[in-house]
Amino acid sequence: MLIPTLGCPAHCRYCWSSDAGSPKMSIDTVRDVVTWLKEFRNDHVTFTFHGGEPLLAGADFYRQALPLLSQELSHLNPEFAMQSNLWLLTPEIAEILAQFKVPLGTSIDGPEELNDLQRGDGYFVKTMKGYEVARAHGLRVSFICTFTNHSVKFREEIFNFFLENRFRLKLHPALPSLRDSTPGQWALDPDDYGELLVFLLDKYLDNMGSIEIMNINDLCRCIFTRRGSVCTFVNCTGNTLAIGPDGSIYPCYRFIGMPEWVMGHVRNTPTIEELSCSDAWQKMHQYEEYVDEVCKGCKHLRYCRGGCPYNAIVPTGGKIAGVDPHCRAYMRIFNEIGTRLNDEMMGTSFLEGVSAFQGIQAARKRPGVMALMHKVHSPD
Repeated sequence: MLIPTLGCPAHCRYCWSSDAGSPKMSIDTVRDVVTWLKEFRNDHVTFTFHGGEPLLAGADFYRQALPLLSQELSHLNPEFAMQSNLWLLTPEIAEILAQFKVPLGTSIDGPEELNDLQRGDGYFVKTMKGYEVARAHGLRVSFICTFTNHSVKFREEIFNFFLENRFRLKLHPALPSLRDSTPGQWALDPDDYGELLVFLLDKYLDNMGSIEIMNINDLCRCIFTRRGSVCTFVNCTGNTLAIGPDGSIYPCYRFIGMPEWVMGHVRNTPTIEELSCSDAWQKMHQYEEYVDEVCKGCKHLRYCRGGCPYNAIVPTGGKIAGVDPHCRAYMRIFNEIGTRLNDEMMGTSFLEGVSAFQGIQAARKRPGVMALMHKVHSPD
């Protein structure tokens, strides 16, 4: 992840990742990133521009940064993505992003009144205006919906909003932060999060073909492949890295701006071995070892990995003394998907094989989890 700045023009009530005094990444820092990655690893790389608000970097930044990364690191087959509120998306910037096929993620928490209650007056209109600019330039846009302890009470209305607008949905639970003096004010309770995931699984099955819920896809993929498919459910150390505006290297964007989590600096072109000697890397590795021990009896360990390390250390002030507090939510939805899958497979003739699920689904009013598994793993 590249974090051009932690600055952001929005003032979302539960946000912990913006910093009004943040510097902006220079093109020289991007050049340092290129020099570093030329020798760092040889596998495929995805650059996600995150923030703060990455569009604050401006059109000139992306006009230079995207070709620099794409051409100088062509041996890594780079792809790009961006997470933005879209307020600052101009036709000029949209044309640059379209040239490099940059998919966009943005954030809307549901209908305008509910969204603006959580994200600030006028947020909805500004983001939807940017969304129209993106669409006019052929950019693919997905939506992240943050569920808080308030908005989860309106889950039906929120789901219907995404369904009616045919928006591709990814949900986030509102999270506590190491940088917030009131970390739990908006945080979604793990049990409520688990029930929300089951609710959305049912809604997804009821409306297959009319909406896509990326989290449910990822959870089904975990069960089917027996391994994590997103950073929350894998040992992410060394595979996910974040570069701050000044070129500092962190384990994840959520640690940006916290000096104790700096692993190195791009201008020093550190090797993977040098990064692994940093205190931050060692702490992430300690979390993996902790999970191996405390979760060894859990049937979901292989594709859960104790959840997100950052989530795990927030309640303990940075100490490793527990797994991701959303463990109960993950266990709830993994158990639900696994139980339904087993029930559906038990209803399928062994001699007919797993392909028989198509006939079974046709006889049902609602498609089952096996139909969703088929959708997730079928070629586009």
